[in-house]
Amino acid sequence: MRRYSLFYFIGQAFRGLWRNGVMSFASIAILMSCLVVIGGFTLLVYNIDVNLEDFGLENEIVVYLDFDLEEEAIVSIGDKLKTLDNVEGIDRTTKSEGLQQMKNEYEVYADVTEEENPLSDSYTVIYLENEKVPELKYQIQQIEGIRKINDKADLASTMESFKNGIMLIFIWFLAILAIVSIFIIVNTIKLSVFARRHEISVMRYVGATGWFITLPFVIEGIIIGLVASVAGYFVEWYFYSYIETMVTTDLQMISIAAFDSIYLYVLAGFLGLGVITGIIGSSISLGKYLKQ
Repeated sequence: MRRYSLFYFIGQAFRGLWRNGVMSFASIAILMSCLVVIGGFTLLVYNIDVNLEDFGLENEIVVYLDFDLEEEAIVSIGDKLKTLDNVEGIDRTTKSEGLQQMKNEYEVYADVTEEENPLSDSYTVIYLENEKVPELKYQIQQIEGIRKINDKADLASTMESFKNGIMLIFIWFLAILAIVSIFIIVNTIKLSVFARRHEISVMRYVGATGWFITLPFVIEGIIIGLVASVAGYFVEWYFYSYIETMVTTDLQMISIAAFDSIYLYVLAGFLGLGVITGIIGSSISLGKYLKQ
């Protein structure tokens, strides 16, 4: 048996794939689809984490003051904000500065004059601990001259709940899709084993070892996994790039990780899952034979 090289086993694997072309194609297509769905859920959860991290880094509460307050009253409110517990610092934005920021970000405000300025002065309060935000908000609301408070704690909480729901769905999808993929690969390899049953019997009769007989089928499963992984990666890349462009252009308030920064992890994950699924499928289909 020493005269047989790895190329012999790879050749036998490709023969099996070609012989069962329809099932091989079905295995690759289904596994590719499963990987794309799994990858999509994973990237969705990852981007939710990216946005949650952004919200977490911005430990800020924006405090909007009443309109037409005198300068003395505005300064007094700032002094009171500084003395509150859990406050690291404050940053004032005058209504003129706020209007200029709006003009820079939105063209619709370009022609608004100072006399037409619809904004009021505001303070950005930078806090230390997230757990104490409700208490801090209550203390701020007690200060006279404050008309509105904005913070991202509620939005972050909503996104966290959304992420948990996605994770639950993801786990169920992962289990179902993994079972479907393995089932299809198992049947593909079984067809290869059945087609070569007479050849296998002869090899066993002349004393061929178990690994010599089974290795081509294992390689066959690996090839299915590799082809499905590469195809799935490019499909994932195409759809993610499209969504990335759309979000960057139309939904600038949402952050999305650039695919260039994560493509290696995506590719490694696809290859790993594809090859492992192929090996598991091959092993299960050969299990009965190996026990003989």
